[in-house]
Amino acid sequence: MDARLNLYGNPLAAKLVKHINSAGKVVADSTLPAATQELVKIRASQINGCGFCTDMHTKDAAHAGETSVRLNLIAAWREAKVFTDAERAALELTEQGTRIADAAGGVTDEAWANAAKHYDEDQLTALVGLIALINTYNRMNVIIQQPAGDYQPGQFG
Repeated sequence: MDARLNLYGNPLAAKLVKHINSAGKVVADSTLPAATQELVKIRASQINGCGFCTDMHTKDAAHAGETSVRLNLIAAWREAKVFTDAERAALELTEQGTRIADAAGGVTDEAWANAAKHYDEDQLTALVGLIALINTYNRMNVIIQQPAGDYQPGQFG
């Protein structure tokens, strides 16, 4: 299986990805916990059916020490006891922010207020930015049918 476009060999695509990655570095360097960042990336990628990002972020999370139990339960986080209240709030915001077109009002006030109980303004900014960025990557990879399964932790630097 080959991708429809080579995001790594096309100069315009490389420039675009470079700028998206720069925004991602701002989030990665924020005070939003790294484990939460990976949970958010995985959940949005699951919802969007992005195999490439799901593969990448589950492997990165495992490499960083995330447990297989938590990784296996991300899609069923509401019923799982293994996530903190803060992580659950981030996952809810992720789901609503990813499925924004499914709700007439977008993200609910309740989901926002719950996240705001657990995260400060900088962390909320990082969380919102991360949800937007992973959805961008998911859409790019799904549109071009980027193959999944070969990612190795750290291969992009």
